[in-house]
This record gives sequence, structure tokens and C-alpha cells, in this order.
Amino acid sequence: MPDMLVKLYDMPKIDMEKRMEDEGVVIKRAMVLDKERVKKFAKSNFGYDWENECERAIFNNPSSCYIAVKDKKIVGFACYDSTTLGFFGPTGVVKNETGKGIGKALLSKCLESMKEKGYGYAIIGYVTDAVEFYVNACGAQVIEGATPEKSIYSNLVGI
Repeated sequence: MPDMLVKLYDMPKIDMEKRMEDEGVVIKRAMVLDKERVKKFAKSNFGYDWENECERAIFNNPSSCYIAVKDKKIVGFACYDSTTLGFFGPTGVVKNETGKGIGKALLSKCLESMKEKGYGYAIIGYVTDAVEFYVNACGAQVIEGATPEKSIYSNLVGI
């Protein structure tokens, strides 16, 4: 479960707008009025404490939480600057919508926003089974020695 690094200044262009349109998916920045639905979505679909990170990201100015909406329902989300500054995540897409590019579109929106904010690099924290996805999607590289025990996550209470 390493952390990964993305060079935002050297990131390949990821254009997912047409594909999302074809899938009937809109990627939008979550608003405060979306907060309870986003938190409920994160908790019920992923079972981690991600609802707290989503809430934190939504309250950033501007919001650093993006959601994927299909048929007026949330089908995915991605955040940055929620766990800590400069970090991408958490992120998730419901199982019946995976493989359609939604995760890549959410990742792209977040990384583009981080680059616009002035970051040169983004860290993708605590990558479990998606290392290959991030390598292919945005050129991310594993940070040697950045395991959960030697990262920002080592400071969590009760872990």
C-alpha cells in the first residue's frame, strides 16, 4: 500500500469529457448542499471513514470534492486536500459503473484543479490495488519507502 507521486507539471492531458457525455455522466464540483448525499454515498458504498474526508473537502474553498452524477444519482467521487494538503483521495466509483472511465475522469478533474491551484506534485496516498491504474492514467510513480507506517497515515489515532 504505497503512496504514489504525480508530476502535475508533466502530466499527460486526460480528456474524458466526450466519454462521460456518452455514458450520461456529469462530473461536477460538489457543493455544500450536496454534502449529506456525498457523505451517505461514501459511507454506504465504501465503508471506510471517507465521509469525513468528503465533508472536509467540500468545505474547502473552492470545494476539492468532485462527484460523478448519472440519472441524478451519485455514482462516484474523488477528493483532494482532504486528508492533508497535496494529497489526492479518497476516491471511489460504485461497482456497476466501474470500467467506464468515471474514476479516470474524477482523477483528471482533481489533478487539473491541483495544478491550477499551484501544486507541482500530487501524492496519491495509501494505494491498495490500483497502482497500475494510476501509472497508466496519470504517470504516477510509487514513492519508495512510503508505506502506511512511514507516511501521513502513521499519525492516525487508534490505527
